[in-house]
Amino acid sequence: MTDFHPRPNQRQVLAYTGGRMGVAAVPGSGKTWTLSLLAARLIAEGNLGDDQEVLIVTLVNSAVSNFAGRVARFVQERGLLPHVGYRVRTLHGLAHDIVRERPALAGLADDFQIIDERAAQEVLNDAALTWLRQHPDSLDAVLAADVDETRAAWLRREAWPDYVIRLATSFIKQAKDLQLTPAELRYRLERFSEPLPLLEMGCAIYADYQRALAYRGAVDFDDLIRLALRTLELDPAFLARLRERWPYILEDEAQDSSRLQEEILKLLAGPEGNWVRVGDPNQAIYETFTTASPEYLRKFMKQSGVQPRDLPHSGRSMQSIINLANYLIRWCNEAHPVPEIRNALDRPHIRPTPPGDPQPNPPDMPENVRFVARGLSPQQEVEMVAQSLARWLPEHQDETVAVLVPRNERGFEVVNALKARRIPCIELLRSTRETREAAGALTHLCAYLAEPASAQKLATVYRVWQRQSRDEPEAEARVAGIAKLLRQIAHVEDYLWPRADRDWLAAQGFEETDPLLYEHLLEFRALVRRWQGTTTLPIDQLILTLAQDLFTTPTDLAIAHKLAVVLRQAADVHPEWRLPELTQELEVIARNKRKFLGFTDEDTGFDPDAHKGKVVVSTIHKAKGLEWDKVYLLSVNDYDFPSALPQDSFISEAWFVRDHLNLEAEALAQLKAIKDNPDLFMYDEGTPTLKARQDYAAERLRLLYVGITRARKALTVTWNTGRRGTAQPAVPFIALQTWWETKNSEAQAKVLSADLAD
Repeated sequence: MTDFHPRPNQRQVLAYTGGRMGVAAVPGSGKTWTLSLLAARLIAEGNLGDDQEVLIVTLVNSAVSNFAGRVARFVQERGLLPHVGYRVRTLHGLAHDIVRERPALAGLADDFQIIDERAAQEVLNDAALTWLRQHPDSLDAVLAADVDETRAAWLRREAWPDYVIRLATSFIKQAKDLQLTPAELRYRLERFSEPLPLLEMGCAIYADYQRALAYRGAVDFDDLIRLALRTLELDPAFLARLRERWPYILEDEAQDSSRLQEEILKLLAGPEGNWVRVGDPNQAIYETFTTASPEYLRKFMKQSGVQPRDLPHSGRSMQSIINLANYLIRWCNEAHPVPEIRNALDRPHIRPTPPGDPQPNPPDMPENVRFVARGLSPQQEVEMVAQSLARWLPEHQDETVAVLVPRNERGFEVVNALKARRIPCIELLRSTRETREAAGALTHLCAYLAEPASAQKLATVYRVWQRQSRDEPEAEARVAGIAKLLRQIAHVEDYLWPRADRDWLAAQGFEETDPLLYEHLLEFRALVRRWQGTTTLPIDQLILTLAQDLFTTPTDLAIAHKLAVVLRQAADVHPEWRLPELTQELEVIARNKRKFLGFTDEDTGFDPDAHKGKVVVSTIHKAKGLEWDKVYLLSVNDYDFPSALPQDSFISEAWFVRDHLNLEAEALAQLKAIKDNPDLFMYDEGTPTLKARQDYAAERLRLLYVGITRARKALTVTWNTGRRGTAQPAVPFIALQTWWETKNSEAQAKVLSADLAD
């Protein structure tokens, strides 16, 4: 039998028999276990028919595997067959199930394809860049007055395209969430006599993007959600069958629900149906410029007829860390300097587990909570943490530790510092160092094969081939010398494919003066000749062939296989691409400009306990749902954690846009206004930018809360002065530090007084 022993509040959730229930669960409260056990109980006791299932909807793929495994174990313990009587899906997986059953209702062919995020972004990029070529002066309407023409020309070429792509990405997602097609949006726009350039731009790119998807017979993930809802609304009989099939719906991570997700599950549950929503609005950290909002869960829990439940007890953290997290909620509610943000965090407060609980909180050691108040440069902050870890790790090989950062780029800096000190580390970032290095090595080879007469690129390929020497100074110096020699070859073919009268290698005289070097260069020549012979192969076969010569570890070979699949998909989407274009696609991954999943634990779920004695470096976003004995929380300054004060800077506001406008926020506000009331277009320029600042600051407060609550026994919080040296500690950092030092000074004074009295 399972060793899960429900607490009183968990028993209240497990006593559910039907209707609507909303559960607010604090970090570490065991909500996944509770929801899994509830699913198993409903399967065993809910009087399901042979063709009925409990439907479990969660946020990410790794959670699907987690839920499915736990429910299977609980079901088996009750003597039932595993994998029968329930279905676990992400929202996208559920939408796919719905649309695949009735594609004609969604206006799709039976053989429709789903385009993945990478390919969809490529299609959108093409549409945005095409629009920019047709509107070369589009930047002028939003450009700040103090930007001179020289700088403006550079912006049009280098910065504006990326900005337009980001804006279009948010615009299209929002339009689909509002269920506005390009044709409907165009119709509404034509009713206005005054120009709306942001809406015009978004509409044009949206239309081109959808045409490109239709040409491929494909839909993207956002289309799946929209079309699933449309299918349910158009066919009441089909909806009735699905309600019969799924008499119970259990929704996890409901704080990250979007409007369409809520609408789909509301339809599937029906007005009198059984729907349980579990989440923590304080951990809603995926909201900025998405269609998700914790307000959907908050409003649901206040509705008449919804059974409200709390899971307030957590055995994860020691009391001092619980106190810190609870104070952040209280300070936010009562003292945040911007009143509009005071509802960013909400109760319930975290409560420790009661006496006798099988998961007791760790012993309280207040001295293990530390705020580093002095201003450090970004490099000093990283070095301080690396030094601290170098001292801590040898004595704590049986414990877990993580360095949490607000952005991937900061994480890469931490990883490099740890590697330099030979401190073992694991990455939970946008892509792992191994992925980037494997992609980089293959990029250099492909770049050379696309330009085989380049001595410079040949020398780079040589260094890639000998990259294992970089950690040995003498060997690295020799490799650098040989690479310099190769760069100086006037005609590369004289080395690789020599004639009797033009043999570069023979002319160097190495056969007599340095026989080992001569044999080494012969070996490299043979290898490059073989690589040149791969250029006639399909791109995936080319990559796998190169990988066999470059890599020896299973991880690198597995990454190469994934890269080969990605490039083959790119070649299928863009049949006109040749090796130079496909090499650029590899370079994007190598430079970490696009998410690419390496062959890591993250693909199937990450277990911190599997990495004791090693440092996990993670973004705070990816740390959600995880816990470590010791946590370092970095970069808690007013840039990474702004409070929407007038002096704060915001990453989403480009310096070259007039009046500090956030064009994404302005465009999305216009889109919503034209959807809500096309006859009375209510839009006040600048107001959406202010609201976006407040929303972002609220989300960053919740992100700080998530970071704090990852720690079990020890927490160190630091801040840095930023790239320009002007950043200050974040306002919540100052509030927490002041409260913590005051509280502990009072506690120490009481201890001293008691000692004196004795």
